Amino acid sequence: MKLFNLSEIRKSFLVSLWFMFLTFPIMVIRVNPVEKVIEWRWKNMLFIGVGSFVLSFVWRYLLARKEKGSRKTETAENSSPELIQHIMQDRSIYLPVSGVICVFAIIFPFIFSAYQTNIMITALMYVVLGLGLNIVVGVAGLLNLGYAAFYAVGAYTYGLLHQHYGIGFWVSLPIGAILAAIFGILLGFPVLRLRGDYLAIVTLGFGEIVRLVLENWNAFSFGPSGIANIPRPGFFGMQMSLQTATIYTYFLVIGLTLFTIFVVNRLQDSRIGRALLALREDEIACQAMGIDKAQVKLMAFALGSTWAGMMGVVFAAKNTFINPASFTFIESAMILSIVVLGGMGSAAGVVVGSFVLILLPEYLRAFADYRMILFGAIMVMMMVFRPQGIVSSVRRTYRFEPTKHEI
Repeated sequence: MKLFNLSEIRKSFLVSLWFMFLTFPIMVIRVNPVEKVIEWRWKNMLFIGVGSFVLSFVWRYLLARKEKGSRKTETAENSSPELIQHIMQDRSIYLPVSGVICVFAIIFPFIFSAYQTNIMITALMYVVLGLGLNIVVGVAGLLNLGYAAFYAVGAYTYGLLHQHYGIGFWVSLPIGAILAAIFGILLGFPVLRLRGDYLAIVTLGFGEIVRLVLENWNAFSFGPSGIANIPRPGFFGMQMSLQTATIYTYFLVIGLTLFTIFVVNRLQDSRIGRALLALREDEIACQAMGIDKAQVKLMAFALGSTWAGMMGVVFAAKNTFINPASFTFIESAMILSIVVLGGMGSAAGVVVGSFVLILLPEYLRAFADYRMILFGAIMVMMMVFRPQGIVSSVRRTYRFEPTKHEI
């Protein structure tokens, strides 16, 4: 594509005229009811026209660059590896980078404020949630829009167990994970025969059912009022100040994050992980190879829900208060966006996506009024120009190399 192609300029000009026409009543005309006059803001029309022309022109230019690059990729035999994947595979780079990250993670709560530490705790919790949903969506290929329901199961498990029986955090942590896994299996049974959009609609409905039950069953979940005074994680009954408890929760979440990354990596190399990948690629071929499709789907929902339940317990302990408003569809959409933005099926991508979507809004509060616009624009740009995510998963290939005896 030539930079000053007349046809492209004409198309961008028509786009700018169309945007000016659509936004004219809103951006140009303003009625002043006090003075009973109409204000004509022609400057806004000029800004919209110039801005839409430039954005349209840049958009077309980037699309042409993408098509040109895709053609070059098809002709090439092997594409160069991703930067992050190269760092993970090269031990000479991997060890120093890992060491720097570990040192920074250890000293972080001691050099930054409690507010910054709480933000980092939230980001790490979303890393675990993203990795859990990645098992269902990225590895198994089952779209789940009700993931916040399992998050709520874990949180309310801890809240109700402490409210009625005085059970602490460490006992509630495995119980919340197990109950969330059971709910995942209960969701899996009705959707064994569903795919794609139908599966997404059912999981979305399941998430809303759980939220509405928690909001309206006052005798069980205390309704919209929620559960307050939930204790923070303890350490052998020691009394901790608020700052000490925040630092302790931070290191606890780091431990759970490392444990999750270890389990997810081991899962992908295991027989179960290969069965999940086969299910994602082709269900019919997967079943023809002797894999029990129903069992694998139930296992995927159970494994993904386990981490959501675990983080639900941590969420209740961190905030010391829970109510149904914390587990809406927006929460499920945020976790799904982390998986899609980072790269479906890629553990490293989920980690990067979590930090991008959770930390950036906190440090760019100057754009708080335009947060959803920027968020939507970023997602659209990613879907158009990099649909595989920030860190794409590597498709594994196996090469047969005969031994000397076979030669």
